[in-house]
Amino acid sequence: MKRVIVEYAKLTTDILDLLIAKYPKGYDYSDVISFKNAKGETIKAVEVKTEDTDYLVKISDRLEQTMEDYAEDEDSFDEDEDLDLDDFEEGI
Repeated sequence: MKRVIVEYAKLTTDILDLLIAKYPKGYDYSDVISFKNAKGETIKAVEVKTEDTDYLVKISDRLEQTMEDYAEDEDSFDEDEDLDLDDFEEGI
């Protein structure tokens, strides 16, 4: 299974759909995963999965607002936006 980290700025409509489906009322503290990246920085993210990929979506101040806005108006995002993915280490 492929595992990727996605930053807020690189969210696609597919990933937003997954987030809305898994966290329809927003995510809770217990949903947040914390880990250290290769630079030793602490990263906080929420997880969503597809059949072949586990995504960790980095939490930012704007993530929850974007989820709310998107749920209200699914046409507000460009579906052709490229996704820049970073592999992350197993065992997080």
